[in-house]
Amino acid sequence: MSVSSLAAVPQAVNLLDAGSLLATFGALGIAVVLFAETGLLVGFFLPGDSLLFTAGLLSVPGGHGAVHLSLSQVLIAAVVGALLGAQTGYWIGRRGGRTLLARSRAKRLHEGAARAEELLERYGHARAIVLARFVPVVRTVLNPLAGALNVPARIFTVWQIVGGLVWTVALVLAGYGLGSSVPNVDRYLLPIIAVVVIVSLIPLAAELMRSRGRRTAEGDPS
Repeated sequence: MSVSSLAAVPQAVNLLDAGSLLATFGALGIAVVLFAETGLLVGFFLPGDSLLFTAGLLSVPGGHGAVHLSLSQVLIAAVVGALLGAQTGYWIGRRGGRTLLARSRAKRLHEGAARAEELLERYGHARAIVLARFVPVVRTVLNPLAGALNVPARIFTVWQIVGGLVWTVALVLAGYGLGSSVPNVDRYLLPIIAVVVIVSLIPLAAELMRSRGRRTAEGDPS
């Protein structure tokens, strides 16, 4: 194989890298990734938060990066993927979500299921469905779990739409706003994505600490 033909071979897509996904698939990739992350248990590892923020950043007109996206296409793809994914996850749960979860050996997935169940018990259906959108892994598991727990379809649909719209639009516009206000911000894409990933994990870490604190208190005989 010649050097020129080697150069023509596309690089492998890194599913954990928002920039790689957007460079390869564009707005369509956003819809597919969000559908998988919010609708299929196997998608719990996908980078939903950083993907949305990065897509907004790359939608700013006049960007100097190799990838430029249309803001309207990004918003449409994000909303469609997130809403259809959550609804699909719910109906999967109605048809056997507990069984599918039991078959998985992923520790993070089972931890996410525990957090999702706690959210439903503590905050009620409406608030839990909205809040789960902002917690990685939990937003993957809560949808099928809501179906398995027979959360009324009407209540789930209304509040997953509310949560999905707020989550997708807010993160995309946050990225777009930063890109519009800071010149050449796309040069610092990797550290920005790292910060977004860290921030997105804070709710999950806080919930884990609260849960451990409650278990410790309940097990204390004093």
